[in-house]
Amino acid sequence: MMKNRPKRIGILTSGGDCPGMNAAIRAAVRTAIYNGIEVYGFVKGYKGILENIFYPLYARSVSGILQKGGTIIQTARCPEFLDEKNQMKAAQNLKNLEIDAMVIIGGEGSLKGALALEKQGIPCVGIPASIDNDIPYTDMAIGVDTALNTILWATDAIKDTATSHERAFIIEVMGRNCGYLAVVAGIISGAEYTIIPEAQLNIEKIVSSLKKRFNEGGTNAIIIVAEGAGSAEKIAQQLKDKIGYEIRVSVLGHIQRGGSPTAFDRLLASRLGRSAVEHLIDNKHNVMVGLQKSQIVATPLEEVAKGKKKLDRDFLSLALMLGI
Repeated sequence: MMKNRPKRIGILTSGGDCPGMNAAIRAAVRTAIYNGIEVYGFVKGYKGILENIFYPLYARSVSGILQKGGTIIQTARCPEFLDEKNQMKAAQNLKNLEIDAMVIIGGEGSLKGALALEKQGIPCVGIPASIDNDIPYTDMAIGVDTALNTILWATDAIKDTATSHERAFIIEVMGRNCGYLAVVAGIISGAEYTIIPEAQLNIEKIVSSLKKRFNEGGTNAIIIVAEGAGSAEKIAQQLKDKIGYEIRVSVLGHIQRGGSPTAFDRLLASRLGRSAVEHLIDNKHNVMVGLQKSQIVATPLEEVAKGKKKLDRDFLSLALMLGI
């Protein structure tokens, strides 16, 4: 535990990349420098700590990155870090470098890694960054809003061609265990149906609904499916020749992870980056800083690690109602 304010901190981005990570890095670096603290970026997440791959970050290092997607210090998944021996090695490496504390930017696995470092005596503050919006104790994670806008742009474009050819399109979006992206995209794009992991798939109900739409003269149909709810291709095969429309599939894939962050994501990331460093300066660590009711709130990493975010059921009912 830090007895005094940190003199040298490290930053890493871990897991899947998302728009806004650079904005968080920028805010954390500049907040630290403003307070007389040295900053080091560890390359490719926890791998950077294990292999001592790092470099100093200065104010000019983060100049011009606010609008860029991805992460300038790169990211990676590091299964080796699940081994306690490697967690001990990482902590020792940081102590050898006289790193007083870490800012960890990433999703669920990354934040559990921060908790592991805390248990090895390294003060950490986590920042939630995941387009799936599956991290508990924050209303929104960095990257979610940009991903939604990307999905909306793609869906609007696909709807144009769907109307021209009188087709149904099944659009697969990201979301392994959480249907947030799919259900919100369904609402804002005017999709006829949304399929998510949190709700049981009912093919007969979809067939009935879309066939009714076709018979009433509908010129297109859009179905959005979260990847964790099933394969878009397999669902298309189940619907083939049953709904009146020809069916096409579009898997959006990693386009959802990239791109310049929206105004919302830039602001959220900047607020969280500053807050993370200010918490370390105040000797408050072993927490994740998140957005709750427009305020930045710190939650113990232990609670984040064991928590599970639940989808707002009102979103699902709204999507179903408006898709009629």
